[in-house]
Amino acid sequence: MDEKMVREIKETIIFLVVSVIVVFVVHSGLKIALHTDSPLVIVVSGSMEPVFYRGDVVLLEGVSPEDIKIGDVVVYKRPFTKYPIIHRVRGIEEYNGERCFVIQGDNNFIHDFYPTSEGEIDCVPGSAIEAKALVVFPKIGYIPMVIKERLGLA
Repeated sequence: MDEKMVREIKETIIFLVVSVIVVFVVHSGLKIALHTDSPLVIVVSGSMEPVFYRGDVVLLEGVSPEDIKIGDVVVYKRPFTKYPIIHRVRGIEEYNGERCFVIQGDNNFIHDFYPTSEGEIDCVPGSAIEAKALVVFPKIGYIPMVIKERLGLA
């Protein structure tokens, strides 16, 4: 190999290493600044259309149940599901002394149910809420989402 090719390979390796470090630092910084373990999520279903579409990336902020109000778009973890769910708060109730949220996708005909040891309930307990949506970045997650689906990783 000549010197020029060796230099180009070194520059490419340095660029890749720096890029990985920058992504890690930005992601870690967002986790700290926004108080959530998952500051960015890719929308994987059409349940929130026309607000969010498949492949959109949503920036999230950790939030306590007391700070959630009707109309907020929140992310919650449902037992036995692979991905967190991002839907809109339609109502606020109380269940077993805890704030409980009636949540529904904008493109869904019925609100979400939440499984408990006593059976399904009509609202999502505040303890299941992980974050609130802040900003959407349209379609920038579409390619990684499709690749994961095609490789059977989704």
